[in-house]
Amino acid sequence: ACGIDPETAVVYLQSDLPEIPELYMLLNMHAYVGELEKVPTFKDKVRKQPNNVNAGLLTYPVLMTADVIIHRASRVPVGKDQEQHLEMARNFVNRFNHFYGVDYFPEPYPYNFGQELIKVPGLDGSGKMGKSEGNAIYLSDDPAVIRKKIMRAVTDTGPTEPNSPVSEPVNNLFTLLSLVANAERVDFYKAAYADCSIRYGDLKKELAEEVLHFVAPIQERIREIGADDAYIRKVLAEGAEKARLSSAKT
Repeated sequence: ACGIDPETAVVYLQSDLPEIPELYMLLNMHAYVGELEKVPTFKDKVRKQPNNVNAGLLTYPVLMTADVIIHRASRVPVGKDQEQHLEMARNFVNRFNHFYGVDYFPEPYPYNFGQELIKVPGLDGSGKMGKSEGNAIYLSDDPAVIRKKIMRAVTDTGPTEPNSPVSEPVNNLFTLLSLVANAERVDFYKAAYADCSIRYGDLKKELAEEVLHFVAPIQERIREIGADDAYIRKVLAEGAEKARLSSAKT
C-alpha cells in the first residue's frame, strides 16, 4: 500500500523459509553472549520487562542478520534505531567469512534515499515511535483514532520566557509535523514557541489533519488490497517460491 510492487520486490513470510532459522542457528554458534547483552535495545527491553528476558530477545540481532544475509543483501532499508544491529551483522559476517576462510557474505549497510537514517519520534515524548512502545500511529488507524492519539500526545507546560529551549516532547511534535507538512507550518509553530504564544491544541489539531491527509491514499490502497484475499495469497505464494530459490542457494 506504500508503493512496494510485488512484481519488482519479493514479498514473503519469514516462516515460509525454513532456511532462515537454520542459518540463525548456525550464526548463533559465532555470536557471543557478552556482545549481545551490550545491545542498547536489549538493555532497554530488560529494564521494561524484567520478567520476560528470553533467549530470543537476546539473540534478535542474530536473527536479523540471518534475515538479511540469507539473500546476501548489502543494502538494508532500516531506521536509525537499527543502525547498531547492522553493525553487529557486519561483525557476524566478517567473523563467519574469516573463520571458514571464505568471502561469501557481503557486509550489509543501512540505506535510504536521504543523507541520514530516519527516526520517527513517539507520541509519548520519547525518541522513538514503535509498536512495542505503544506510542505509534498506524497507517491503518481509523481517522478518529489518529486524532485521539495525537490530541493525547505528551507536551510540556509551555515556554515561560522567550526563546526557551524546546523540550523533547514538543520538539518531537515539530519533527512529526515536518514529516507531513510544509516547512512554513513548522517554522510558524517554532516561532510561536519562541515568543511564548504557542497553543498546543492548535498544533495537535493541525498535525492530526496533516497526518490524515498523508495516510489517506495509503489507507485507500490498504482497503483495496485487504479486500482481495486471493491476490494476497498469490503474492505470498509467488514470493515464497522466489525467496526459497535465493535462500536455498545460500
